[in-house]
Amino acid sequence: MPNAVREYDAKLDSKRRLTLRSTYFEYYHVLEMEDGRILLEPRELTVPFQVSANTLSMMDAAMKNMKAGKVSAPVDLSDFEG
Repeated sequence: MPNAVREYDAKLDSKRRLTLRSTYFEYYHVLEMEDGRILLEPRELTVPFQVSANTLSMMDAAMKNMKAGKVSAPVDLSDFEG
């Protein structure tokens, strides 16, 4: 088990909340063990990858062109084969 960096006692407030002091992270993943131990793992939330509206409209136009038969000649990728 890793060495403790900080140790203190804490008490639940009237709404059953526990306050963590001087934390480095804003979000934590909580694991409650059967024996009563609670494990907190820090999480950094990020914005998920999003495709822009312009890219989506270009993809829609490309699919319409493909369905209409407006396509280029096949591209030869044999130079890139291993």
